[in-house]
Amino acid sequence: MGRRIIITGVPGVGKTTVIEGALKKLEEEGIAYRSINFGSFMFDVASREGKVKDRDQMRKLDRGIQKELQRMAGKAIAAIEGNVIIDTHCSIRTPQGFLPGLPEWVITELEPDMLILVETDEDQILQRRLKDPTRIRDMEGGKSIGEHQQFNRMIAGAIATQTGCTVKFVKNQDFLLEQAVLDMAESLR
Repeated sequence: MGRRIIITGVPGVGKTTVIEGALKKLEEEGIAYRSINFGSFMFDVASREGKVKDRDQMRKLDRGIQKELQRMAGKAIAAIEGNVIIDTHCSIRTPQGFLPGLPEWVITELEPDMLILVETDEDQILQRRLKDPTRIRDMEGGKSIGEHQQFNRMIAGAIATQTGCTVKFVKNQDFLLEQAVLDMAESLR
């Protein structure tokens, strides 16, 4: 069946950059993973159905629509064979509060072996967000980003309790990307 690894982090932490670097290192060693972005799958479905025009509108959709999109993504990803990385968010900040990105019905489908949280200092995340012209993000300060990272840790603990998977933390600090890539690759071996 292969391994199912969920990799999460708040927007702007550099999660996808760390994943891509680790996958290149593993490929050199002959270790293959398929990397799937959970949000991209949900966005593809939502945009085909005319519910959103850009990915940043996803977090503002009706909760019922978000739940159905999550369900569809979980089932589709669970059917994939081999080693799979699921690049996603533990939680999504919405106008109504945090929405779990990995609710019970998704976790039950995915049955992860490991959950990896990519984290760093809140101020570094804030600076990265401010420099990223490709995304339309709600403005929030370092304290709010810290609360989001803490909430993600709580969700990770709940997922580990429910599934028996391990939880690993990878730090992606400024100017230390290569170390984060090495730590991620080691976790995926």
